[in-house]
Amino acid sequence: MRRSITQLFLIFVLFLSFININYSTVQADGAGKLVHVIPIEKEVERGLEAFLKRTLHEAEEANVDHIIFEINTPGGRVDAANNIGEIIQSVSIPKTAYIRSQALSAGSYIALFADHIYMNPQATLGASGIITSDGNEADEKAQSYWREAMGSAAEAKGRDRLFAEAMADKDIDLPEYNAPAGKYLTLGPTAALEVGYSEGTVNHRTELLEELGLSDAEIVEVKITPAEEFARFLTNSVVVSILLTLAGLGLIVELYTPGFGVAGSVGIVSLILFFYGHLVAGFAGYEVLVLFALGIGLIILEFFVPGGIIGGLGALSILVALYLSVPNIVHLSYSILIALLITIGVAVLLYRRIGLEKGLFRHIILSDKATAEQGYTAVEERTDLIGKIGTAITPLRPSGTVVVDDERIDVVTEGGFIHQQSLVKIISVTGARVVVSEMKNKEES
Repeated sequence: MRRSITQLFLIFVLFLSFININYSTVQADGAGKLVHVIPIEKEVERGLEAFLKRTLHEAEEANVDHIIFEINTPGGRVDAANNIGEIIQSVSIPKTAYIRSQALSAGSYIALFADHIYMNPQATLGASGIITSDGNEADEKAQSYWREAMGSAAEAKGRDRLFAEAMADKDIDLPEYNAPAGKYLTLGPTAALEVGYSEGTVNHRTELLEELGLSDAEIVEVKITPAEEFARFLTNSVVVSILLTLAGLGLIVELYTPGFGVAGSVGIVSLILFFYGHLVAGFAGYEVLVLFALGIGLIILEFFVPGGIIGGLGALSILVALYLSVPNIVHLSYSILIALLITIGVAVLLYRRIGLEKGLFRHIILSDKATAEQGYTAVEERTDLIGKIGTAITPLRPSGTVVVDDERIDVVTEGGFIHQQSLVKIISVTGARVVVSEMKNKEES
C-alpha cells in the first residue's frame, strides 16, 4: 500500500516538473530575440519606398531576428510597389505581414513577399487590378505584366499563384470565393486561410507574437519621422503637379506685379518644397540643390544683364535639377506639362488684361519711343529742296541722282523713267525720300 502511494507521489512530482518545464519553455519563447515592427500605411508611393529602404537597412545593421510589417493600405503606384518588393526580397531576415485592415492593390503585392501572412478578423487582401490616374483600367500590356508579377510574388513564397493572378485579372472565374468572371478577387481572413494565403487570424499584435513564438522578444516599433512623413506628402504625384503649377504661376504673376511680392515668394517656396521632399526621400542629392540655386541666380541676373541667354541657361538649369531629383521622369514630364499648360493660360489672360507695361516686364522690354515731337529724327528732312530745279546726272529708273545747286542728291521719280541730263523738279520730301518729276519745257520752271 505504501509502495503504491509512493509511486503515485513520484508520478505526480514528475508531472508537475514536466508542466513547469513546459511552462518555462513557453514563457521563454522569443526571449533574447529582437523584433522590428514596421508600418506600411496610407498610399504606396516613392516616399514609402524610401522609408522602407531606410528601416530595412537599419534592421539588418541591428541584426534583427524577425520583422513584422503591419499593413493598412488601399494601394498606390505600381512602380513603387515593384521597388518595395525588390527591397523586401533582398532582406534575408524572416518577415511576417500582419494585415490590420486592408492590403489592397499594390498593398497586396507587398504582402505577398512576406514569409508569413496573418490577418485581423476584419482585414481584406486583394482587389489588385491596375487603374490609371483617370480612373480607367490600364491597357492590356500593363495588365498582363501585373498579373504575372502578382503570380510570381505568390509563387516565390510557396503560395498558389492562381489566387494572386485572380486579384489582378478579373477574367479569372472563382465564384466560390465571390469572384466570378468580371470581378477582382478579394480574400477575407477565412478564405485567405483556406487557400493558404494566411497562416492565421489574430485580433492584435500580442496574439500574433504568441503565434510566432516571440512573446518574450524585444519589440521595437519603427516610427516614420516627421520629415519622412512630410516627404511622403511632397513626393506624391498629385502634390508634385500642384507644386510645379504654383511655381510657374508665381513666376508669371510676379512678372506682371510691381516689385517682388507674394506671387514670387509662393513660386520659390513651391520649388524649395519640391526639392526638399525629394532630398529627404532619398531621390535627390545635394548636386541637385546646387543646380537649382544656380538656376535661380542666373534668372535673377537676367534682369540686370539683358539678352535672354543667361535667363535661358537658368531655366535649363532648374529643369535639369527637376529631372535629376525624381525616380520616374515620365510622371515628372506629365506634371511639368500640366503646370506649363496652366501657366501659359494664365500668362495669356494677364497679357490681355494688363499688357506688358507693368511689373518686371517694364524693366525687360524697351517701351520708350523716339518721336519727332520730342526732337528725335532718324535723318535730316530736306524740306528746303521742295520746288527746286536740278539736272539728272544718271538715268532715273525710277531712282537715281540729280544735281541741285551743285549738290548731288539721291532721288526717285513718281514711277516713270527720266533720261539722263533731263531737267527735274523736286516736288516732295518725306524723310530721306526725295521725289522728282520731269520738266517738259522751260516754262514749267
